[in-house]
Amino acid sequence: MLAAPVLLAGLLAVPAQAGPLTPVAMALTNPNPVDNTPHAQNGDAKAFAEIGSTIYVGGSFTSVKAAGAASWTTRNYLFAYDKATGALKTTFAPQLDGAVHALAISPDGRLIVGGAFKTVNGVERKNLVQLDPNTGATIASWVGRSDGGLVRRTVVAGDKLYIAGAFAWVNGTAHSLLARLDARTGAIDPTFQIDASVARTEQQLVWGLDVAPDGNTLVAVGNFTKVNGLDRNQVVLVEGLKGTPKVANWSTQRYVAPCTIRGFPFYARDVDFSDDGSYFVIAADGGRSAGAYCDTIARFESAARGAAIDGTWVNDTGHDSVTSIEAADNVVYVGGHFRWLNNANGDDSAGAGAINRYGLGALDPINGMPLVWNPTRSGAPSGTTAWGPIVWELWRGSDGIYAGFDSDGLGNEYHGRLGLFPLASGRTVPATNAPAAASGYLYLGTGNGQTTKVSFNGTTIGPPVTSSQPNLTAAGAAFSIGDRLYWSRTDAAAPQGSSLQVSAFTGGTVGAPWVSSGFNDWYKPSTMSGAFYLDGRMYYTRAGTGKLFYRYLEPDGSIIGCTEFTLPSVGLNWANVRGMAWVNGKLVYGNTDGALRSVPFDGTAVDGAGAVLVAMSRTPIGSSTRSVAYLSPRGVTPPKWTSPTLFFATS
Repeated sequence: MLAAPVLLAGLLAVPAQAGPLTPVAMALTNPNPVDNTPHAQNGDAKAFAEIGSTIYVGGSFTSVKAAGAASWTTRNYLFAYDKATGALKTTFAPQLDGAVHALAISPDGRLIVGGAFKTVNGVERKNLVQLDPNTGATIASWVGRSDGGLVRRTVVAGDKLYIAGAFAWVNGTAHSLLARLDARTGAIDPTFQIDASVARTEQQLVWGLDVAPDGNTLVAVGNFTKVNGLDRNQVVLVEGLKGTPKVANWSTQRYVAPCTIRGFPFYARDVDFSDDGSYFVIAADGGRSAGAYCDTIARFESAARGAAIDGTWVNDTGHDSVTSIEAADNVVYVGGHFRWLNNANGDDSAGAGAINRYGLGALDPINGMPLVWNPTRSGAPSGTTAWGPIVWELWRGSDGIYAGFDSDGLGNEYHGRLGLFPLASGRTVPATNAPAAASGYLYLGTGNGQTTKVSFNGTTIGPPVTSSQPNLTAAGAAFSIGDRLYWSRTDAAAPQGSSLQVSAFTGGTVGAPWVSSGFNDWYKPSTMSGAFYLDGRMYYTRAGTGKLFYRYLEPDGSIIGCTEFTLPSVGLNWANVRGMAWVNGKLVYGNTDGALRSVPFDGTAVDGAGAVLVAMSRTPIGSSTRSVAYLSPRGVTPPKWTSPTLFFATS
């Protein structure tokens, strides 16, 4: 016998920013820093480089000592140590008269140093020099120099050296804030003439710089409003580095407005490309401002072109500074003077959804949500600096993420001005998503502690089987992610009267939930009339509201995004939805009339107007392969699909 639910396909639209991104496996470092890194005293650590077994550290410090050593050794601005043992390299002893801001390694294995110095080893070498990596002696034949102003960043890509800072001349030729040299010789590259200028206020400079892994694109951030005469406020993308470099047709309005803290003349502080170059991330400080990315971390797609480009996602600290960023191993690491992440609802306080992260955090690259990685900038002993305003550098070395900062605590331990979070003892966060199988089972809540289970292959639904689920009590909307079931529970003990629970789901059995009452209750999960998860987003409906909503959701820690988004749609009355599941490209959902319906759903397949490419269809049952048919044996009563507890699983 063929039951007769009406099948409906609609047109779903996505926001103007990039559509959902596919989850990726993330190699996360250990949040417990290694114990054998040396300590620096006074000032800060600003830069790192690595040659073989040697780590080089630059900054504004005045003395250093090995971990566990009793006395300090004078080392102004630059030192080296053995990364395996932490022992200082006593033979490496260059003499500089100012702070080191940037380090890079030339193709022939020499150390390139940029900063705010005038002499090196007693000889005038303004702000840029190449050194022997063993002794620190100046390589006299290397001709690169900045004729004035700070060199803030140095990046070697192939045989090219890109520099950025506050200079106006390099090697005696006019170059405003950006230049390119031969990394082996230091000779200026006249084919690169990209000049940033016109400060927002105060001194013009480029503060952050990175080059894409393919060597063909760079991104720079800082205190400028023009690049080669084009409007580019704080951020510029330069393409064609392997041919004729030019300012790309890429701009964003999100760093134009001033922030509320007037002491920040610019607020785009650092930038980094992902390992594959497909996106870059920007860290910002500055306070708050409507429509501006002050005090945020934002992701942008490298291939995007045009004006007024928005971030793919934005993580807001709620009025706290982010000063350094590193995208590595499919993780976005951030550092600064913040106390929370996921805090768009807070203003110098923890708002709804805020996650405690004291100065350091790690984000999922697909949605910007915090991962379970929380070392904190804490542990400074009495008499040392407990909390400074800046994490100057997060840098991926061969063995992990190095941090340079202006305080003396890291991971609840004493670490003077620098530390290392090791990859070797870290963990892999799997790429977790909705079940990808084309067939499996639909589970429908049919009573307290009970579900009805039916087989489902995308077009055919089997006979219902009652399934006892004693752990699934007072349940509302539910959805599966991997081998877990997320479900809302009416909970009198929770502050908002409900909570989002997490249970293991294996072999068709819902395990005991392990989320405490009140966790993720702030957005009132019991109001959801249906929900499903896909590509880092929790989509949901509310009874009586004709809209489809979503929030970001991070399975690593079960953290819910603090911002609610609406997904524009036509042809579907979301107010009548009761329970949803994503199954092999289709959204399968129950309805207040008891029928089961479906609509093709793919948030990534969008046209030029940002609408999901879905064919309109109101074809009767049996006339189209698009239809989902409910088939049941004669005499078997099909369930009423009116419960918000509806989810798909493979067992």
